[in-house]
Amino acid sequence: MASGKATPRQKMINLMYLIFIAMLALNMSKEVLAAFGLMNAKLETSNAKANENNLAYFEGLETKASEDNLKYGPLFKKAQEVKQLSQEYYDYLADLKDQMLADQEDPNNYVVMDKSDFLDQKFFQGDKLSPEGDTFLSNLTNYREKVTAAIADNKGLAEVQEAIKTRFETGDENGQVTRIRDDVKVDWMNYHFEGYPLVASLTKITQLQADVKATEQDVLKGLLEGNLTAAVSLKNFSTLLDTEKSVFYAGEQFKGGLVLGKTDQTSKPVKAELTLDGRKLTEGKDYQLQAGGVKLLVNAGAAGDHELKGQLIYMQDGNEVPVDVNNTFATINKPNAAVIAADRMNVVYRGVSNPMTISIPGIPDNKVTASAPGLSKRSGSKYVMNPGKGREVTISASGVLPDGTRISTPATFRIKDIPRPSGTIRGEAGSVKMPRRNLEIATVSAMLEDFDFDLNLAVSGFKFKVPGQPTVVVNGGKLNAKAKSALKRAKRGDAVQIFDIQAFITNNKSYKLKKVSPVVIELTN
Repeated sequence: MASGKATPRQKMINLMYLIFIAMLALNMSKEVLAAFGLMNAKLETSNAKANENNLAYFEGLETKASEDNLKYGPLFKKAQEVKQLSQEYYDYLADLKDQMLADQEDPNNYVVMDKSDFLDQKFFQGDKLSPEGDTFLSNLTNYREKVTAAIADNKGLAEVQEAIKTRFETGDENGQVTRIRDDVKVDWMNYHFEGYPLVASLTKITQLQADVKATEQDVLKGLLEGNLTAAVSLKNFSTLLDTEKSVFYAGEQFKGGLVLGKTDQTSKPVKAELTLDGRKLTEGKDYQLQAGGVKLLVNAGAAGDHELKGQLIYMQDGNEVPVDVNNTFATINKPNAAVIAADRMNVVYRGVSNPMTISIPGIPDNKVTASAPGLSKRSGSKYVMNPGKGREVTISASGVLPDGTRISTPATFRIKDIPRPSGTIRGEAGSVKMPRRNLEIATVSAMLEDFDFDLNLAVSGFKFKVPGQPTVVVNGGKLNAKAKSALKRAKRGDAVQIFDIQAFITNNKSYKLKKVSPVVIELTN
């Protein structure tokens, strides 16, 4: 402005110019205050969103811990500790902000928050910190150190630890909480909170809350991502042999491969619903849940194909996720003896149910078919042959190998009649000595000596001859009155004959047995 004596008009102009400059400075200050306020509002909104995200991470980790406590339980405990530390410090800062805004009529009217009196009086006493200032600084450093210590043993969170130290750093390398402000060395607290408008300090504290939420999120994400890295580590896998079938033949091309199977606790199902050939399997008795799936405890069962169906149930993000099971396996009879056969002894007997075993090695019994006149299947490889007329019968057995090759094998058997039975008295055959009285009450029978089949024979009648007496025809298996009368006339040492014995098979009366050999009894009195 001009020097010297000014006119009244010039004085008025100078005064107006000063007022104008003051108004510009005042408007700039209000714009700056409003900008801090808007920034604070955006941080408040961001903190609310971060809190929702962190809660989702925390609940996800809690769900994982409930599904697999062995793996996620320790991680969830760390998350709980960090969450509690963060919530306590966050609440302390929120309470401090409430105190700062307590005297404000409108907490959103940022342009009037230009005074620094509140924190200047709360945090500082002359050149030193007040008790409230010490508490503020102590809470900040305690949060930093405790959270860092909580995750110190987790190597995967090394970068997170460094970020925490940077966010909540309060001192130089020598531990002095100092900063340079206007070329003057001042304490960290003075540097950040002394002499600032209320809205600026409010925004700084909201930024500290944002740092708390960012720290909490980094820890939760680090715990989950670190566990994901461990979960996909090859140390948690083993090789499994995957084949098209369970049995291969000499010279056949092997069809299969090696695959990786996950075998850690995360791959352990929570339950299973399985059936074997339609029969429901019971946990503990028929199978056990284990890392990698299910260990079956069932018997291989009878020879043939067996079908395993059902579901393995896994927990994923709190929900049960089923995995379908649809597998088959084949069982063949285990060899337990050498096969030794007499080439000329393939014989079946007419009139008898001849038991037979028919199988083809390498083919389940339920895939083997056999046919011949008089042949019928009982179960598995067990058959029965009831030959009819003729001298021979040919049995044809066929089946399909797993590689699709069909096998058909014939076998010829000679058909023989049941051998001649022997007549017996008192269970003795041929020539027998016994007292007269014993003969009177004895039963006449027939038996097949040295025959492989245990046939039940019965006698319907016979002829009885005493020397010097007429032949007596008897019905049934015991002497009748005429036979006993003739027996009384016999002398000691006489040979009494029982001949022309009529015998039959009790369960096959239609079969005509060969003539039964007679019995001769020498009387001993």
